[in-house]
Amino acid sequence: MSQAQQAPRAATGDTVWVIMNHVKADKRAQFERFCSEQFWPMARKLSPADQRAFRQTRVLNATRPDADGTYTYLFIMDPRIPKMNYSINAFLEKMYGKEQAVTYSKQLADCLAREANEYVTVQSRF
Repeated sequence: MSQAQQAPRAATGDTVWVIMNHVKADKRAQFERFCSEQFWPMARKLSPADQRAFRQTRVLNATRPDADGTYTYLFIMDPRIPKMNYSINAFLEKMYGKEQAVTYSKQLADCLAREANEYVTVQSRF
């Protein structure tokens, strides 16, 4: 069974959070490696509550560049868990400890062209 089949989706009125990360064209491979090798697999080391946040988060990869040459990757927390700290840095610290978290955080920041766009939305009845 795939993650999408297992993960719940927002019900009417639930909050859904969308984060748009703008990745430098020459850093796409580094960003995707960070997500697939350093970040997502280590969720298994987290508490059950933190693991739930990962199960309810989808990542959509860019397929072509935006007009400015960057690539937009979407993180969709569906539904967003109230009072959950979704900070990547906080998760990294729990996964790797403070020192290694700083290293990975810098690697991630190096991939990003600018600050992420964040959208807090509410699931409609449709």
